[in-house]
Amino acid sequence: MALSVKDMPPAPAGLTTTEAPFVEECRTRGELYIEQPYELYTPENHEAWRRLYARLWPRWEKYGNRHFLEGVETLHLHPDRIPRLEEVNRFLAPITGFQAKAVSGYIPTFLFFDSLRRREFPTTITIRHRDKLDYLPEPDIFHDVAGHVPMHTDRAFADTLARFGGCAHTAVLLAATITKQEEKLRTLTSILRAMARFFWFTVEFGLLRSRSGVCAYGSGLLSSYGELEHCIESKVVQRHPLQLEWAVNQQFEIDRYQPLLFIIESFSQLYELVDQLEEWMREGKLNNVAPGEPAINERDLQSFLEAEIGPAG
Repeated sequence: MALSVKDMPPAPAGLTTTEAPFVEECRTRGELYIEQPYELYTPENHEAWRRLYARLWPRWEKYGNRHFLEGVETLHLHPDRIPRLEEVNRFLAPITGFQAKAVSGYIPTFLFFDSLRRREFPTTITIRHRDKLDYLPEPDIFHDVAGHVPMHTDRAFADTLARFGGCAHTAVLLAATITKQEEKLRTLTSILRAMARFFWFTVEFGLLRSRSGVCAYGSGLLSSYGELEHCIESKVVQRHPLQLEWAVNQQFEIDRYQPLLFIIESFSQLYELVDQLEEWMREGKLNNVAPGEPAINERDLQSFLEAEIGPAG
């Protein structure tokens, strides 16, 4: 006898962004670092990955930098299925020491930066709905693994990313010297805004000059079908050599194609700019950056205050 609809077992919930009970349960239990429950991915989840990969591959070849393309090959990312993080790490860790580490979602800023310092990249395990491929305000595993992680196979870039993560500890040490709470919070807010802008205009939306012309290395560009072409081809995009004083004072909006992008000459230059960023932090030059986006929330500030009490090892 056929089962009625109400008697049929429920379909697997899957790991679709904003529709993943497993992730919500982890958050409810306060679990930040989690395992990747690979068996929960549905055919629809893998189909979303397949569609994203198939659309972007030709644009990666045309607009992506060679370090990224070599990284995609090195990691053996499968075009038809979501990768297992343990497989990604097996290829990645021996090269630069980086590993993708599954998280249940948003991670407070100090913990995020400190993870980079330890060469651990917080990685979302959910994936966007297969019918909503063009834009997603939340990060997903395609953005994190296909957009970010291939760059972590490049030694110079990986070293720069870890170096940048270490700047969070400098911010904590500087905040510890400020006795007045109001001044401490104001200073930390300004420093975090400067660091967030630097990260945005480099790691997320950076351009690199190569022998064949300007190409993309920022993950926000490399994981976006529309913006990857737009950032290189559009005449309305302003593209300028990266200047630290400009980047840390430049606000941005996350829900539109970026009208202003910065170009670096090499990852060695980027590493030197991180050194300069930390030096400016020590000298107080980041204590009063221009107001505006991004907003710095209380949870992010608290993560730095808690690190001041007991810094991560």
